[in-house]
Amino acid sequence: MACMYPAPSKAPEILYPYIMDEMKKLFETESDPIANAANAAATLGFLLNDLNWAGFYLLKNDELVLGPFWGRPAVTRIKMGSGVCGSAAEKRETLIVPDVHQFPGHIACDLYSNSEIVIPLIKNDTLIGVLDIDSPELDRFKQIDQTYLEEIAKLILEYITF
Repeated sequence: MACMYPAPSKAPEILYPYIMDEMKKLFETESDPIANAANAAATLGFLLNDLNWAGFYLLKNDELVLGPFWGRPAVTRIKMGSGVCGSAAEKRETLIVPDVHQFPGHIACDLYSNSEIVIPLIKNDTLIGVLDIDSPELDRFKQIDQTYLEEIAKLILEYITF
């Protein structure tokens, strides 16, 4: 059983490696993909500052379907190309949106979400889904978050087979 403590620092260069180490500890002791994805979402939600949602949408029959998450209830299905998640999935590239209210076609799940980062989950050139993270703060996500969260997505795909 893992015991998670508050992050040792808010500095991204300390915080993100700590998050990756904590995730590895969780993943190395469990093989179930749903349990690991749930713990990955909870780890991000618990340890990153200023979030109100972190979780997965998984590609099923050409649409994104809600997977394990941390936060308030969310939209359960998103069409490819729709909203931030569907756009990131369709483009197969990370999207950082400083103000979701300015994003054409934004899907409002939580009225408190103001910024968002979505990282496509791609394994062996196959789109698996996306890692979606929302914040109530405007312009919460920066390039450094993208860099580290893309590494976390690779770690997740290394241990979790959806």
